[in-house]
Amino acid sequence: MEELNVPVKTHKMTMSGRKTCTLSGVKDVLSFDLHEVLLETEQGMLLIKGEDLHVSRLTLEKGEVDVDGRLDSFAYSDAPQSGQQKAASLLTRLFR
Repeated sequence: MEELNVPVKTHKMTMSGRKTCTLSGVKDVLSFDLHEVLLETEQGMLLIKGEDLHVSRLTLEKGEVDVDGRLDSFAYSDAPQSGQQKAASLLTRLFR
């Protein structure tokens, strides 16, 4: 069996003044509202919490997302997830 050389996208986060955040290596946006954004990244699940959060730019082909608002916290989980049902499971585990 032949191995395919598939390039691995790197995950990078750049934050400016707790007001804007640019992320790369994003596979999917699972959910978002004014208080939370749940992303699936190359490095695991990422939960962003804050106030007045907005996904201002989303380019999944490039794996890039910009989030604006008051950014309060970032929490990673290594659990592989896909879909809304598993996203709810992750949130349950994070807030036990």
